[in-house]
Amino acid sequence: MQKAEEAEEAEKTEEAGEAGEAGETAATGEAGETGGAPRAEGGREPVGAGAVRPRRRRGRTALLIATAAVLGVVAGTCTGYLVQADREPAALPPLSQPVLPRAEGPAPEPLTAAQDHRVKTEGDLRKLLLPKPRGAREAEWLKGDDGWLDLARYAGYFEKPGDAFDWLVREEYRRGAATAWEGDTSTVDIRLLQYRQVDTMGAADVTRSNQEYRRGKDGVRSWPIPGAGESMAYVLPRADAGHGRARNYGAEAFAWRGDLALEIFIDSDKPVSKAQIIDLAQRQLERL
Repeated sequence: MQKAEEAEEAEKTEEAGEAGEAGETAATGEAGETGGAPRAEGGREPVGAGAVRPRRRRGRTALLIATAAVLGVVAGTCTGYLVQADREPAALPPLSQPVLPRAEGPAPEPLTAAQDHRVKTEGDLRKLLLPKPRGAREAEWLKGDDGWLDLARYAGYFEKPGDAFDWLVREEYRRGAATAWEGDTSTVDIRLLQYRQVDTMGAADVTRSNQEYRRGKDGVRSWPIPGAGESMAYVLPRADAGHGRARNYGAEAFAWRGDLALEIFIDSDKPVSKAQIIDLAQRQLERL
């Protein structure tokens, strides 16, 4: 009986010891999982793989740079204002120009119609054309016509009327007048072409274009027209069969004066001389 009681007490003592060891082990494990590593001396966090670092704040650098830029602009503006405020004001140039002294004596007489080329060119251009020579007949294509050349009609003289129309518009073509007569062996065609010349020098540009075209043709002889500035007279070589001209020989002249361009064409059954085309051009230019 006594031995049985001693055995029961021994078993209870062993069970109590195992329970105590299990409690210590559980307490130690929970402390490792929840508390982490123990703190070092001085209360600092341990440095290691399991240490938790604080999260770094973002945007502070950009905010500092932006603030510094704004302060720099403000400081520069204030400095410039203070510098200008300390300077003496500079004198500005006067808005009005000095009054020029008036000439003394009577005013000059106005130009007469014979002296003022503008008066002539603003009138009827047909009156400036050379008259038909005695014995000559009015050209067939001019019969029943009033002698004026509007833009569409003048563009129709070109090989490509559509392109010519656009080109004349760009050159500011205004109006034109023409006359033509026929003899037994020749035909003469004279045209006066006027340009507005607001943005372009139409009369000069068209004349130079015609001269450039003739300059590149083989067998063409050319001479400047005396006393007529940028003007040229041309004698064409004998035309071959099927050339499209009414007669075999020809001569041309191109000149300009002010806002007027002059074109002269001679078609003849006989060779045209240099003196003939230059004389005709000079007589027409004198009327301008």
